[in-house]
Amino acid sequence: MSVRSRRVAVHGRDIQLLELGPSGPPRGAVVLVHGLAGGAATWGAVLEELDSRTHGYTLIAPDLIGHPNADYSLGGYANVIRDLLAALGHRRATVVGHSLGGGIALQFCYQYPQSCERLVLVAAGGLGRELHPVLRAATLPGAELVLPLLAHARVTSVAARLAAGWRWMSSRDRGAGNASVDAYASLADAARRRAFVISARNIINLAGQRVSGLDKLYLTAGVPTMAVWGGRDPIIPAAHGREAIAGLPDGRFELFELAGHFPHCDEPVRFADLLLDFLDSTRPADLDADVVAARIAAHRGAEADPTN
Repeated sequence: MSVRSRRVAVHGRDIQLLELGPSGPPRGAVVLVHGLAGGAATWGAVLEELDSRTHGYTLIAPDLIGHPNADYSLGGYANVIRDLLAALGHRRATVVGHSLGGGIALQFCYQYPQSCERLVLVAAGGLGRELHPVLRAATLPGAELVLPLLAHARVTSVAARLAAGWRWMSSRDRGAGNASVDAYASLADAARRRAFVISARNIINLAGQRVSGLDKLYLTAGVPTMAVWGGRDPIIPAAHGREAIAGLPDGRFELFELAGHFPHCDEPVRFADLLLDFLDSTRPADLDADVVAARIAAHRGAEADPTN
């Protein structure tokens, strides 16, 4: 096995991705979805770690930059994941999502339950209101004009040198620092900047996260779900994941106590161990649209019952 970079045409447009496949028939597909201002490279350390192990899964990390006419809603991103899987010959997958990618993973499960085998939510959005002020500021008028200045190569190179030079930082802190610098620097690219601003405004306002998946979590019943959070996450509180998972019979919560908003970058070996254990210890879900429709109808009836 080896990690390879490739382009896959979907609806006549290329999607760049990183892929790691087994030598024989795959046991299943795992899609790794990045967050705001991120890219496929955010999963690089995890893929490198998994490259040295025998696991049998095809791992796919797409770069969801989009094109000028792209749909940057959660539903639009979920469509891209579904269509990319089809283009690669996969009908079902375990979906791992970081930050915004966690919201996309949940939306994928809601829209395409028959295609979602498991969920892994990494410091995921959409499970609570609180959010760091820096991301809330991206919704302000004129943010798209300021970001190019802040993401200028000279500014980000200084930040990168500082992150590399802080010898007192732990390896975990350096991992988060490097991931943050890379995400920050990516905003110098016009396409990524546009995707960042539009995506942020679709799900965030000045008060925090305005899109929530909490009201639909009951639809994931039967889908093995794991939330992974950093105990030092300054962007999205770990309490969001802990409280959401507590209400799921098939849920599992894992806290990386010393990690920040990028636990998979801070501790890629531990994350790879955890992911493989989760894949091996759970059975893939087997939902269909009829099951989901029945749940929605039953939930609606329960809410309408005044004795409930």
